[in-house]
Amino acid sequence: MRIGIIGAGHIGQATARLAIAAGHEVMLSNSRGPETLVEVAAQTGARTGTVEEAAAFGELVVVAVPLHQYRAVPAAPLAGKVVLDANNYYPDRDGRIPELDARTETTTGLLARHLPQARVVKALNAILVAHLAPSGTTLPSGHRRALPIAGNDAAAKAVVATLLGQFGFDAVDAGPISESWRFERAKPAYCIPLDREGLTRALAAAERDKDLPEGSWKR
Repeated sequence: MRIGIIGAGHIGQATARLAIAAGHEVMLSNSRGPETLVEVAAQTGARTGTVEEAAAFGELVVVAVPLHQYRAVPAAPLAGKVVLDANNYYPDRDGRIPELDARTETTTGLLARHLPQARVVKALNAILVAHLAPSGTTLPSGHRRALPIAGNDAAAKAVVATLLGQFGFDAVDAGPISESWRFERAKPAYCIPLDREGLTRALAAAERDKDLPEGSWKR
């Protein structure tokens, strides 16, 4: 499969490495242009292009940019495509976003509204980049680590679940985009290494108006 990645930061690069190891073709991009990605290309084995080129290249396109930049993601070349949304809301970085502060919208809901013809699936946001590697797929218990996904298109979620399986993770379906808040920042499932059973419990335990202490998931 051809995978385009919009955003060549830590998550984008880690995803590129896993995808290439799984046999996929990958094009990385960022807002500054492919000339800034020469070293990254050499390190990851990915080809590079502009954001528009990566969007057009991918059969599946990963969006891994700071949330405040989501409106810069091109909509036209993503029409009909599976778009994997790896974004998170960090107000200190992104500025205040009223819909998210009021908890009337989700981060993925914002992107889906911006990309109305894309098949958006929330995934790869609830894992620390250090764990987004083959060494992070197995828990100390010996069980496989599970990652949550959410989306409104069942077939698109199946594509993403298969990809996560190729990366070495189990996928747990958290429901539609409207339920993706269950594994946003500061929820019990956010970046906590859990197996399928534990992740299912953590998703169910999430409360819309209650957050974990900031940074507690990094301990």
